[in-house]
Amino acid sequence: PQKTAFHRSQTLGYKNGFAFSRLPTVGIGRERLYVNQLSQAELEELSNQRPALTYGPAKWAPPSGFVPAHVAFDKKILRFYAYFQEDVPLSTEERYRIRQVVIFYYLEDDSMYVIEPVVKNSGIPQGKHIRRHRVPKNDRGDPYHWKDLNRGMDITMYGRTYRIVDCDPFTQVFLESQGIELNPPEKMLSDPYTELRRMPKHSYLTPSDFDQLKQFLTYDKQVLRFYATWDDSKSMFGEKRSCIIHYYLADDTVEVREVYKPNDGRDPFPVMIRRQRLPKTFVDSKKTFPSCVLEISDKEVLEWYTAKDFAVGKSTTFLGRTFFIYDCDEFTRNFYRDKFGIADFQPVEIEKKPLEKIPQVIPPYNGFGILEDSLQNCFSLFPKPPYKDVIKMLENDHKVLRYEATLESPNPEDRKRRFILSYFLSNDMISIYEPHVRNSGIIGGKYLGKTRVAKPDSTTENATYYEPSDFTIGATIEVFGHRFVITDADEHVLNYLESHAESFPAATLQSLRDHFRSRQVVKEAASSNIPVLGTSKQELDALILQVQEELKLHEHLNNKNIQEAFLQCDENGSGILDKSKFLALCNSLSVPTNSILLNKV
Repeated sequence: PQKTAFHRSQTLGYKNGFAFSRLPTVGIGRERLYVNQLSQAELEELSNQRPALTYGPAKWAPPSGFVPAHVAFDKKILRFYAYFQEDVPLSTEERYRIRQVVIFYYLEDDSMYVIEPVVKNSGIPQGKHIRRHRVPKNDRGDPYHWKDLNRGMDITMYGRTYRIVDCDPFTQVFLESQGIELNPPEKMLSDPYTELRRMPKHSYLTPSDFDQLKQFLTYDKQVLRFYATWDDSKSMFGEKRSCIIHYYLADDTVEVREVYKPNDGRDPFPVMIRRQRLPKTFVDSKKTFPSCVLEISDKEVLEWYTAKDFAVGKSTTFLGRTFFIYDCDEFTRNFYRDKFGIADFQPVEIEKKPLEKIPQVIPPYNGFGILEDSLQNCFSLFPKPPYKDVIKMLENDHKVLRYEATLESPNPEDRKRRFILSYFLSNDMISIYEPHVRNSGIIGGKYLGKTRVAKPDSTTENATYYEPSDFTIGATIEVFGHRFVITDADEHVLNYLESHAESFPAATLQSLRDHFRSRQVVKEAASSNIPVLGTSKQELDALILQVQEELKLHEHLNNKNIQEAFLQCDENGSGILDKSKFLALCNSLSVPTNSILLNKV
């Protein structure tokens, strides 16, 4: 303890550029060496008597080969048998479940693998529980080693505790060779619910005298067919349904199929009652209730349905449903006639209640789209486009009747507006266009797109639309709340109506003829500068009355102011005004100038 110097002597030296080792001369801390200290003479003697000088250099044994772990422990797996307990909280028949697993430990890379053997009809997803990898055993991430595994111990992996009960012989030999003392094996626990459900052993009974094979070979592919009805009208939305009952003579089974009709609103299921043996009388009906949803065995049934239980005009109950048999097919009649001697197969007439026809109520028109197009949504879930007269469209393609109209409105600005009303003969649509007038303050252009215009007295149930016969000179056309007065028309309109005079009223044709005749007379008089004479006093009086009636329609006019304005313009007192001055004076006083009356004046 009192030593303070710990120096070591130099044992490496160089001589002539070569490194060589030498023995230490002093010990640690320059202490004297008493062990293996030879004199120089002894060293020289030993150097002369080395075995290498006599026998040559010594031959060293070859080193043992290095074998890695993945080669040494290849395909060497430790297998342990274990189980874990799983809680079942939502079951009245079991509180927990025992599930058996096998734990594999791979020695080559210290990985583990947990698998649960598949049990047939267990209803539980089984198979691989933990994939092969190094499983951590603590929070630090240290993996499990084979030294941590033994029989009769609990091992926790990812929050689930496994109880190791046993291992295979190879695992036992390996662990004992490594010096591990194994615990005694334990008994593998079984699931109590699985043991409860385990089927008992079959009890063999003496077969009866009835030969089922003979019945099958005799009556194979022979089926009795009965036509029946099931009255389900007592339930909500119930009704009488037609069914077909099949009785298979080969194995005494019964099948019920429902007869479906087009557009009956029901899904076409394959069968109503699948092919099976149907019980007729139970040993004790209270114990087997409800019998339609329980598995029925021969011990619970006193009598099954057979062919003698079916007859035309008789009701039969299958699984709580009562079927009335009203008819059968020809093969069934022959079978009962030969087998049971029954010859009365008079079919029963079934009274079918006529379906109550529900009237279709058309909702009121909401104003969107064309009436016929919107009406199709009330007739079908997938509306179809309304019917179009293709022949009429081809014959009258690009045929348009044009009229001139004025807007009937209390506003003085609207009464001066002029419109061109176009009637398309191919589809009976109307469009309205307003010509541009400079400095009028009104934007002209399209006033109404192509559409069918219904008359004011039209309804959605009986819609009537404007036709060419309704467009007479002076007629009022109401278009979506706006009233237009027809004042003029193209000569093509008169020519078209005259060429199809049988299709239009005489009043419409006469109105256009009178209008174009008066225009022709004025045009000829203007070209010849000859005043139009021959007008009788009666015609003049009638014209004055028309003018007065036209002015009475406009109550806002002041006749006194109009008379004063005309007298001021007639400076000479001649009672004559130029047509241009007359029109300008009427426009300044907001007097309506009907072109028809103006031409007559």
